[in-house]
Amino acid sequence: MAIPSRSAQSGTYFVTSATYNRRRLFQVPANAEMLIETLQNYRKAGNFKLHAFVIMPDHIHLLLTPTEVALERVRGLIKGGFSHRIGSKMPVWQRGFTDHRIRDAEEFAVRRGYIHANPVRARLVERAEMYAYSSAYRPGSGTEAYRSG
Repeated sequence: MAIPSRSAQSGTYFVTSATYNRRRLFQVPANAEMLIETLQNYRKAGNFKLHAFVIMPDHIHLLLTPTEVALERVRGLIKGGFSHRIGSKMPVWQRGFTDHRIRDAEEFAVRRGYIHANPVRARLVERAEMYAYSSAYRPGSGTEAYRSG
């Protein structure tokens, strides 16, 4: 009997992907905004439900539920779609991704909190709602997201 792939199970997942060599690609506002657009395009197309996200300078965290496609396909759409849009001649992402299947509402809340607190822990902003590249962002909340000088 074959072992099913990790995406064979339906459910909600906490997913992390890093940029190639941890390059601070998303420190550039246009790149972070382009990734948000990529996420929203595939979400609107019905490939997944996006519950929470944060785009850090060199990695992303997502809380999502694949709908019509497998988790690996969702990852491929997001990473491949962004890579195509940015048009880099260098690799954009590290190979693979990490994922963790969410088992209950409490774990969902913990992972969502972790995602939203990530820019605060990294000292990019004082409060989660100040970070523009996160689902926690609330315009007019005090200051803008970290910007390279």
